[in-house]
Amino acid sequence: MKKIPQHIVLFPDGNRRWAKKKGLPSLKGHQQGYKNILEFSNWCKERGVKVLTAFGFSTENWKRSKQEVNYLMSLAEVGLLESLKQFQKDDVRVKIIGDRTNLPKSLIKAINLIEDATKNNKKLHLNLAISYGGKWDILNAAKQIVKNNISPEKISEKVFESYLSTAGLLDPDLIIRAGGEKRLSNFVLWQAAYAELYFSEKLWPDFSEKDLDEAFEEFDRRQRRFGGN
Repeated sequence: MKKIPQHIVLFPDGNRRWAKKKGLPSLKGHQQGYKNILEFSNWCKERGVKVLTAFGFSTENWKRSKQEVNYLMSLAEVGLLESLKQFQKDDVRVKIIGDRTNLPKSLIKAINLIEDATKNNKKLHLNLAISYGGKWDILNAAKQIVKNNISPEKISEKVFESYLSTAGLLDPDLIIRAGGEKRLSNFVLWQAAYAELYFSEKLWPDFSEKDLDEAFEEFDRRQRRFGGN
């Protein structure tokens, strides 16, 4: 392949449907889905991807049952802490993007620990979106600009992007969504302006390394024009 996407956005969709299909509790689907995200990040790293932004828990997901929300918060906390040694070994920098206002204190503590411990790692930058929404990201950036008293004539796209949760990172090249759905679901709305979209019918826990290569092959065949002719 001539072209390798440098920044991939991932929708690991279909965890609950995968569990239901196998007669398992939906929570088991989330657990398997998280394990596959870790595998996926390693596949990306081996292929030369520099940034991976993975959808974890959206601002809309707070509407789910209390049991499921609590489980997902616990899964995020335990998963991050248990993965720390592997992140260090694989030279992966981890950043959590999203609104931390309603996150449990223990999860915030784990996030701070992981981010600090991996801040100097360089092989792959892994963004995990927890309590994140694209509209929230844009609105939060606007609020920070107003708070910093930046005059309208000084607000450019570059300035605005410096206030987004992905500030300083390359724009996404490729968005991969598993699970058969074909929409952006309020994720990285600003950042995805010129990203190529790839949709897979595979439920996320079944998404394999071969499926990633097929997505890369499709990306390699496309001619990116960034709005031009």
